[in-house]
This record gives sequence, C-alpha cells and structure tokens, in this order.
Amino acid sequence: MTILKCILFPLALFLSLGITDEVRADDSLVPKVDAPEIWRDPTQQTDARVHDLLQRLSLDEKVSQILANPPAIPRLGIPAYSHRNECLHGIVSRPGTVFPQAIGMAATWDAPLIQDEADVISTEARAQHNDYVAKHGGNSGEQNGLNFYSPNINIFRDPRWGRGQETYGEDPFLTSQFGIAFIRGLQGDNPKYIKVMGCAKHFAVHSGPESQRHRFDAKPSQRDLYDTYLPAFEALVRDAHVGTVMGAYSSLNGTPDCADPFLLNELLRKQWGFKGLVFSDGGAIGDIWVAHKYVSTPEEAAVAAVKAGCDVSSGGMGQVLPASSTSNHNPRKADDGLRAGRAFSYLVAAVQKGLISEDQINTSVARELELRFRLGMFDPPSLVPWSRLGVDQIDTGEHRALALKVAQESIVLLKNDGLLPLSRQKTRHILVVGPNADSSTMLIGSYTGQPSRSVTILQGIKETAGPDADVSYVPGCPLALKHDRSNQQTAAATAQAVAAAGNADVVIFVGGLAASLEKEEGRVPYDGFDDGDRTAIELPAPQEDLLKALCGTGKPVVFVNCSGSAIAMPWESTHLPAILQAWYPGEEGGHAVAQVLFGDVNPAGRLPVTFYASTNDLPPFDDYSMNNRTYRYFNGKPLFAFGYGLSYTNFEYVQMAANTTEFGADDTIQLTLTIKNTGEREGDAVEQIYVNQRPNSSAGSKLSLCAFARIHVLAGHRKTTTLQIPVRGFRRWDEIQQRYVVDPGQYEITAGRASDDLSAQASLKVVIRSKAG
Repeated sequence: MTILKCILFPLALFLSLGITDEVRADDSLVPKVDAPEIWRDPTQQTDARVHDLLQRLSLDEKVSQILANPPAIPRLGIPAYSHRNECLHGIVSRPGTVFPQAIGMAATWDAPLIQDEADVISTEARAQHNDYVAKHGGNSGEQNGLNFYSPNINIFRDPRWGRGQETYGEDPFLTSQFGIAFIRGLQGDNPKYIKVMGCAKHFAVHSGPESQRHRFDAKPSQRDLYDTYLPAFEALVRDAHVGTVMGAYSSLNGTPDCADPFLLNELLRKQWGFKGLVFSDGGAIGDIWVAHKYVSTPEEAAVAAVKAGCDVSSGGMGQVLPASSTSNHNPRKADDGLRAGRAFSYLVAAVQKGLISEDQINTSVARELELRFRLGMFDPPSLVPWSRLGVDQIDTGEHRALALKVAQESIVLLKNDGLLPLSRQKTRHILVVGPNADSSTMLIGSYTGQPSRSVTILQGIKETAGPDADVSYVPGCPLALKHDRSNQQTAAATAQAVAAAGNADVVIFVGGLAASLEKEEGRVPYDGFDDGDRTAIELPAPQEDLLKALCGTGKPVVFVNCSGSAIAMPWESTHLPAILQAWYPGEEGGHAVAQVLFGDVNPAGRLPVTFYASTNDLPPFDDYSMNNRTYRYFNGKPLFAFGYGLSYTNFEYVQMAANTTEFGADDTIQLTLTIKNTGEREGDAVEQIYVNQRPNSSAGSKLSLCAFARIHVLAGHRKTTTLQIPVRGFRRWDEIQQRYVVDPGQYEITAGRASDDLSAQASLKVVIRSKAG
C-alpha cells in the first residue's frame, strides 16, 4: 500500500498542475443559472454578455481563464485559448512577412507607413489564427491567439540596453506617434470588433539592466517619470485606445510594477481612463515574491497583483492548483510554476484562506472575457470581418514590397564624402567583407518570425550591382571576441581581406552587431556584452582593426553598420568616406541596402536615438535619471545627433510661420513650413519641429520634438506643409502642484535637419495657464 501511495501521489500532483488543455469543474461547485444564455447572442451588448457568462463559471473556471493559456471549459463549449503571441515586426508563429526591427521602423520618421505595416501584420495574424482554428477543431494554441504583446514603447534611454532595438527610440513624442500608428494598424477601425489586440509594454519604467530586471527597483524623479517615461503609455491609452497593457518585471520606487495600485489603478484606469486588460510580463507575478521579496508567499503575490489591477498572469502553461499543492515552497529559489505563468493558480487557495474575495477576482475575469468578445471569438465567423482570411494572405508579394519600402525608408546615411551613390559604370570590381554581409539571421533582429526567404546584403549587392560587376566576398573578422578568445582574428584572415581589397574598386564592409549579442536577458560570452546588454558602445575591436587595415590599402571603404542601437565610431566617422546605418532591416534588407548604395533609392532615414562618441559620455547604466541622457538633456557633443541623416540631394528651409503669435494652453498651433529641394535629385525631407519647452528653466529639457512629417520633394521644387501642434504638448510636470502645467511665457519653435541643425525658428507666447492634464 505504501508503494502504491508513492506512485499515485506524484501522479495526482502532476495532474493537479494542469497538464491538460481543459478544466472540468466539480458539478457541486458549478453555479445554477436559469436565465437565458445571452452570452451566446451577438446582438446583445458586450457588457451584458460578459456578466452573463461570468455568473455561469465556478471559481476554478474563473481562475483558469486568467492564466497565460486558458484551458477549455467543455460544459460551456468554450475552447482553449492562449494569450501568448508576439508581432513586434511581423507574426512569430510561422513563416510570414518580417519587417525591419522596431528601431528601424522609427528611423523612417513615417508613422503612416508604419500604420500600413501594422495593418499587414494584423491581416497575417488573423489568417494564421483562422488556419489554426480550422485545423484544430476550434482550439487556439500558443502563438496562435489574437492578442499580441506588441509594441514595446519603453524609452531607449541608454544605448547599452539590449532590448532597445525593440523600441521606437529615445524620444517620448516620437515613441508616442509610432506607438499610436502601430496600435491603430493592429486593432483596426471596425465599430464592433477588434482586428487583433495590441499591447503597450512594459509599463512603466523599464530599460535595463537585463541582468537585474527581475529585481530592479527604478527610482526616477517625478519630473522624469511624468515627462519621459509615462507620456507614450498615456498617448496609447487616450489616443489609440490600446486594448491591453503589460506590466514590467521591475519595481517603481519599491513597489513591483505588476502589484502597484498607483500604476495600474490610479494612473492607468482612473486618470487615463483605460478600460482594457492588464497582463503581467512572463513570470513577473513570481518575481513579486521570489525576486522582489515584496510578499512572503505565492498566494500573497497573486493577490497583490489582482488587487492592484493586474488581470492575467503571462507565461507558459498554467492551470488551477488546489490549496494542498501550495505549501512547502522555498522562497530563496525561483519557483518554476511561477516563472511559467502559473502564479494566478494560487488564487483559489487565496480565496479559501480569505486573502481575496471572489468578487475581486471577477473583475479581472470579466476583463479577460471582454477581450475575447471584442475579438469576436464567441460569435459566428460570418459576423467577424476577417474570419475568411486564409494563409494565401501571409507573406504575399504585396506584403514583401511593403517590407522593402520600410527597409528603404529606415536606412540612415551617416556620412558621405561623395563616394555614394556608387556608379555602376565606374564600379566594376566590388569587395564585400564583414561578419554581417551574408547573415540572414542578422536581418531579422529579436522577437521575430521566420521569413519564407531572406535577402542578405551580399545577395542584394550581387543582384543590384548589374551584370558587368564582379562582386567578391570574404568574411573578414568576427562580430566580437569571445571571452576565451576561441574566435580570435587571425593574421591570415586579415591578410586575405586586405589582398582582396587590392583588386577592388570599392570595399563594402558590413558589420555592426546582431541579436545574438544585444538582446533580451541571456548569456553572451563576448567582450563588451553582459547578459544581453552592452558594457561598451564602441564598435567591437576586431571590426575596427579590420576597417583600419582595409582603409590602409587606399581603396574607398563604405561601412554599412547593422545594429539595433547606437554605435560609437569616432575613428570610422573621421577616416571613412561613407557610412550607412541599416539597423536590422528585415527580410528585404539586402535589396534595400544595395538600392541605397547604388542610388536607386535616395536615403532619408533619420536617427531616432543619439549616437554618442564614447561609452564615457554615458551616466551609470542603472541610474534612471534623465540627466545628461538623450538629446533632450545631453550636455556633450554627439557623434551623430538625434534626427540626423543625410541625403543625395539638399533641402533648404525657406519659410516657417505660425498662424498667430499668442496661444492659450488649449489651442493648436498651425505651423506652415516651406522646404525647397535645391539639389538635382528628388527625395524625401523629414521636417522636424522642436520646442524649447521651458525658457530660462534649468529643470527642463533643452529641446523637445513636438511635430514631424516625411515629405517628398522633386528636384528644384518646393513644398509647403501645415503641421498641427497642440500647445498642450508643451506641458511639464510641476512637482509642487503635482500636475501637468503649460507655463505662460515665450517659446521658441525651431525646425531643421536634426536636433543640432535647426535653421528656422518662430517665437510665440502662451498667455494663459491651463491644467493641461
């Protein structure tokens, strides 16, 4: 009997952990509801349908639906679902269109284009979901659901952060505009149904270090919190009506973000009016107990999160755990169940212990159910506009063409001494060298799907250079040196590259970084990198050494830098005649880079981040003060400024004027701007409008972006545009009044080619004070 118990008890415990895709409630615990099942009626109001379905669920069933992967409820015909999906720059669950990484998207300075991209992504997402449902009898498996953990709108405050590539850069306004565009493209504009549900993450103050993210306590000043870290989240809630928000792993001023009533209830819901669903980051509920040690038990962690306003625990498979399985945990060791997303499984036991009421849990369950109603998942497919989309809508020729256009627009010309564009007639012998030249994995960055085919930069150059070109290739050197020096650059490899350069008309060096070096938390055994982050922002030594050797041959060298973050390259910017910043340019990146090199495309990308000259220019990585960070507060001289980017033509700011010189804090400025293309090629100009937000105030930013537009101007022509600038955008956080204010007084509006090259200006006066919150 003892032996039998030893066998059966572990088996029972294994089953209790939820290794199934359905939950079967005890009949004695199932609510008896005699009313008509209006939750099945699509003509009823959503809130009424949610209430009706909620009252029919047992406690076990309710809790099961706010786990990462809600199991099926067979008695009601509710299929299994998965909340876990990603679409940062393309769907991740199957081959599909892979666009440039998010930081490259921001470099386009073309928000309408990115809204078009997100619309394509949502079309492919619906198509893959429909295909999965058709093949699996109505169940929805992981990475096949319709809510997505994208976009990442954290502020890229420091280039050392490995996940900065997932963001839209360092500026709150630019980030807001791209986040709004992306959410609108994902969610669509149908009055009843959401196309796919977007997610603003990671709320609220989160940007490294990766090695500390599960226990890090960010302590920004109020000014930095409200003027830098929060505005993009507020914009996506108020202006884009984002459906979900994800809480970060870290803490804010001592309270874990996923258990912070101020963030999730007071700010997000009460002040901003958010009506949607809040997710934890994967395993973040476990961090409340294990890493932050904010509470003493897993039950308390789950309770703290739900009471604060976190609705769903993200992570791997999870099911309801009975009270008997929640004891004997070691708080000194991360619990696998918590890390895998089972943290909310402890809520049943928490109710039984009186730590939380079932009514409090109902609030989160109702929000989760509403999400699925809004996606049309409980309605006949004939009523849902996108239910007929099939896999023939994934990675179409039209979608690949859009990926190419985004890549073309993302490329930033950092330097050009006249070498570019390359002449096909004069450039017959081309040497391509460098560790990223023939890499397809570099193209797609992190949080990516897999394209059906990719075009490497080497391949793009071969296809674009023309039939008479002789294109040769040597790898040259590694991206970076491993700690153990097992990939040490050899003299023979350098000699091979130098010898090949001797026979070339031009050398194209394709280097930089890759998502294997800068990324989300993970081991990176290379010099200059730590757990996904960078410890130095300089170009890795093997690449700079080879570039110096190639430059020594006397042959012209073009440096194509591929990275998700800013690279310090003072030697390269001084000695090389041409530099392109290509980011991680997606499946069509090779074509896009080559087309810019040969002049088929006139580059017009602009930097969404500051390129510093040295790691020494940066404050400590774990200091969340914005002092001396980003173009808004940096006191030094950047290598390449925020907003910088060259063209193969020249633009002149001819005239700028506002519709009047005095404004109230609730008014909108109509700013008219005329730009002339004084060169011999047509091209895109990026209008950048900045405001000195707080004249004569040492507490504020020096300059802040307040409007931008990308426009096309023919050679020799001029174009006039009118930009709408709400004066409310000039607000700042007043720590004394504890609210946003727009200070009365004089403001300078400036426009130009970059944040450090502003040639046009207009003065205006704000004449009244407004709350402007």
